Amino acid sequence: MLKRTWNLSKPLQRRWYSSSTGKSFKLALVQQKVDSCKVTNLTVARERVLEAAKNGANIVVLPECFNSPYGTQYFPQYAETIPGDSVKALSEVAKQAGVYLVGGSIPEKDADKLYNTCTIYNPKGEMIAKHRKIHLFNIDIPGKIRFWESDTLSPGNKVTHFETEYGRIGIGICYDIRFPELAMIAARNGCIAMLYPGAFNMTTGPLHWELLQRARAVDNQMYVAACSPARDTSSGYAAWGHSTVVDPNGEVVATTGHMEDIVYAAIDLDKLSATRQGIPITTQRRFDVYPDVSVGRP
Repeated sequence: MLKRTWNLSKPLQRRWYSSSTGKSFKLALVQQKVDSCKVTNLTVARERVLEAAKNGANIVVLPECFNSPYGTQYFPQYAETIPGDSVKALSEVAKQAGVYLVGGSIPEKDADKLYNTCTIYNPKGEMIAKHRKIHLFNIDIPGKIRFWESDTLSPGNKVTHFETEYGRIGIGICYDIRFPELAMIAARNGCIAMLYPGAFNMTTGPLHWELLQRARAVDNQMYVAACSPARDTSSGYAAWGHSTVVDPNGEVVATTGHMEDIVYAAIDLDKLSATRQGIPITTQRRFDVYPDVSVGRP
């Protein structure tokens, strides 16, 4: 059995980087209903992004699988290569709206594999990052839900952060939020927020949707937001909805119900700084006792 040891003779190392500019901004989460028609989904997304920008949003987030019904039977049918029609549409609306756009996620086809992929754009419409869902949603709760993403999808293998004029931001997709390491790595590498396009269902949503966002936020003293599709009970997979923004103290600052909506929140970077200074866990971690999961990660 391999035993990992730690060199405790070295002095305590405190790693914390800050990429925050101190410049606050307005975040918008687009909770849109997903139709079976991809063209309709892209049209609605465009309209909602432009609406959010008109209302002062600087960063706009779309939900997981915004261009496709959520289900393993749909992913091969709706999958696109990148670049493709959806990426072109997202790039164009980001430029037209003049916002940073987190493009929810789409089924991506790359060679003989499919991925659940989020693409991110700057206000010029340039793609500045791409995140493939790392943790696939494979669960079986007897009598409630069985869903096995790996029936058709492959997992990503990279953490994803992107730079804005407001600071560095981390990305995860839905089930990624259950694994705290991604948010820990992001926070220790200067991220001011984690954004999660997601589609929790009617079983996992009431249990853990808000709880997980608050946990990731308070543990890492950062903003956390999760953007869901609107609920459609006539579809094969009904999303929980309740797109939400949580502040670095773990308090919900903006949320909604399950209908179509746009959630707005002011992201106050002075509050982020004050939180980290007031309870300085950022400088009190004991990496001489336990490992730093962010070592070697961007």
